[in-house]
Amino acid sequence: MKTELSLNFGNIIKNLRKEKDISQEELGFRSNLHRTYIGMIERGEKNITLENIEKLSKGLDVSMKLIFEKLKNTWLYSNLRLILYFLSNYLKIRYFVVNIFKKP
Repeated sequence: MKTELSLNFGNIIKNLRKEKDISQEELGFRSNLHRTYIGMIERGEKNITLENIEKLSKGLDVSMKLIFEKLKNTWLYSNLRLILYFLSNYLKIRYFVVNIFKKP
C-alpha cells in the first residue's frame, strides 16, 4: 500500500540514484537487491526494512543519516501548509482573546 511516507522515501531514493547517474539495475547490483524491488521502492509500493535501507545507502554511497534527513525535510515541507494554517488560526484566536480583555 502506498503511503505518503513510502512515496516520499521512494522519491528520495530515485533522486539520489539519478544524481549518481546510475540505473535501477546498477543500484540493485551495488545494493544486492533486485532491480524490480528498486523500482517498487521508488514508486512507494514497498515498506522497506532497515537492513535494505542500509544496503541502498551503501549502493548509493551515501549515509543512512542523509537519507533520513532528506525524509524529515520532505515531511516538514509536505506538511508546511497545514502547520501554517494552524499557526495562522492560533494567532487569530490569540489576537481576539487579547483584545477582548483589553481595557478601553
